[in-house]
Amino acid sequence: MMMQERIYKSAAGAILFDAAVSPQVGPDWFVPDYWRRQGALRTQAGGRGGVAVIATQAGECVLRHYRRGGMVAAWMGDRYLWTGSKRTRPFAEFRLLGEIARLGLPGPVAVAARYVRHGLFYSADLITRRIADAQTLAECLAAGQLDGELAEKVGALVARFHRAGIWHADLNAHNVLVTPDGLYLIDFDRGRLRKPATAWRQANLQRLRRSLLKLGAAGHGEAVFEKDIWQPLLGRYGRTLTP
Repeated sequence: MMMQERIYKSAAGAILFDAAVSPQVGPDWFVPDYWRRQGALRTQAGGRGGVAVIATQAGECVLRHYRRGGMVAAWMGDRYLWTGSKRTRPFAEFRLLGEIARLGLPGPVAVAARYVRHGLFYSADLITRRIADAQTLAECLAAGQLDGELAEKVGALVARFHRAGIWHADLNAHNVLVTPDGLYLIDFDRGRLRKPATAWRQANLQRLRRSLLKLGAAGHGEAVFEKDIWQPLLGRYGRTLTP
């Protein structure tokens, strides 16, 4: 189904949504308390970006609030410099997810995005369809489920996105979802389409490698990780990237 973009503007900001997924999306959709009052708030987690699982008319969705990380978070929090609606984090991610869907790649289905103006700054939220029965690759690693076979599937997944020119700004084990039906990439904040190039593709892979090692993938030694996990991943990556 092709995305049908609609924009609802107000004095405070704007909402961009896919009318093919939900014909109407209002400001209340981005307020966790609204869903809590209806008994439709499934879970809510803290962390860098507040995330809530909500039961909407469009199905079960994930509501994510954009929040800065690192040292800048101490003084900017959830505020971003306003440089125009098309360049806001949620609108850019929403449209990239639309392109990912058009290409038939396994990513989240965009439902709606919102920004709220605060003078020279804005805050933002994104709603996507929840991917059911999913574990993160980090959770699979912690449970001892990351083996050569799963590593190959991860390599094929990353290669499909790279072949399409889609760069993930934070490719790590928390942003790879494993489901009974296949693997998905999530969280495309700051991601974008790029011209094919070895440099950015390799940098992406090395970011994923560092994430796996940081989470303990080399628990039996880095040489074992290299042989049993990383080389199978790279091998399948290469075969998928240039079939």
